[in-house]
Amino acid sequence: MKKIALFALTMIAVFTLAACGRDNDVLRVGMDLSYPPFETQEDGEAVGISVDVAELLGEYLDREVEIVNTSFRSLIPSLNSGEIDIIIASMSITEDRLQSVDFTDPYFYFKIISLVNQDFATMHDIDEDTTTEELLAIEEAQYVGIASQVSAQIPRDLGKDVFEATDLNSAVTEITQGTADILLMSSFPVTNGHRANPNSTVVVWDPFQSSPIGMAVAKGNDELLEQANAFIDSMDEPGGAYEVLKEKWDPEIESLLERYDLDFFINE
Repeated sequence: MKKIALFALTMIAVFTLAACGRDNDVLRVGMDLSYPPFETQEDGEAVGISVDVAELLGEYLDREVEIVNTSFRSLIPSLNSGEIDIIIASMSITEDRLQSVDFTDPYFYFKIISLVNQDFATMHDIDEDTTTEELLAIEEAQYVGIASQVSAQIPRDLGKDVFEATDLNSAVTEITQGTADILLMSSFPVTNGHRANPNSTVVVWDPFQSSPIGMAVAKGNDELLEQANAFIDSMDEPGGAYEVLKEKWDPEIESLLERYDLDFFINE
């Protein structure tokens, strides 16, 4: 009987320690470190606005955070295979993705703007203040988008011909070389593309869409979903995450976008 009691106590201790380990385990956050200033690397270290959001979530949950650099198109498969616990990667909430993952409430809104080939812009009198309605009225425009991203989905849903590129650099190259006319993306990829190619591209600021950005968890992970939503609810409190992020990132965002700061992404 003593051996049985000792075994039972040992097993209780093992399960208790395991439970404690789960309560304080590492939160593995997936993101693609190819999209500055939200997700990028400096000297091999993950940095960016989304990295800071992940760290602030970790502080809120009292969990250590591990950033797992994953190509954007592999994020959802990695989540569903258990390689990561949550996606914090500037990922738009879409009906298609909701079939595979559960999203939190939005915490950012990315305005989808346009990078336009300069020759095409000159031919059609396009400048930075051209409206989306005016762009859509150009029937012969060739759009380029990235496979499985909203940059391809939005123009296709609008009935436009879309060439699918494999990644952002390829899509920007299509625009600079004139093999495509219009690329719809969130603001930083567009402005970065223009900054790198100022003589062959034009930025058009009127947004096609205000795309809600959420964190994603595996289907059925209701506990983490609830915790992440509680964190998002706290972000606009005094001293909360938005205030911390604005203090750190407003100067850089203003230098990159010129006319906007982080509020451009916080407000729908």
